[in-house]
Amino acid sequence: MYVVKSPLSDADLKTVAEALQGALVDLVDLALAAKQIHWNVVGPRFRTVHLQLDEVVDTARVHSDTVAERASALGVSPDGRAATVAAGSGIGSVPGGWIKDSDAVAALVDGLGAVITRMRERVTETAEADPVSQDIFIGITADLEKHHWMFQAENA
Repeated sequence: MYVVKSPLSDADLKTVAEALQGALVDLVDLALAAKQIHWNVVGPRFRTVHLQLDEVVDTARVHSDTVAERASALGVSPDGRAATVAAGSGIGSVPGGWIKDSDAVAALVDGLGAVITRMRERVTETAEADPVSQDIFIGITADLEKHHWMFQAENA
């Protein structure tokens, strides 16, 4: 059921809806994974990594809201429920317990890399279907790539 009528064709809407839902799942999981690591990081670079992780969480949360609201604006109901996120995320599982600072950084490099790869696919998939959504994915990708660079530099 569509409460809001999209200006997109049914085929384009399907493409964009899948891309937006996938992005929402990845961003919600990225925020959760980064926060979990944030609470458990230990080591000599604790403070630096701890603060960097909060920056990733903030970025992911802001962008997840933008993505969900874009979906709503197109008449697509966004789904950020835990079960949906767990079933569809491209991020691997985060280890439980305390995590050494270098391992925390490596986990973020991997997680960000996975999300960036999927975001870049969404940029391509939405180019024709909806340049407005594509623009959102481009902005998200740029922000995530900045975090990715900074975390890679942390363990260089």
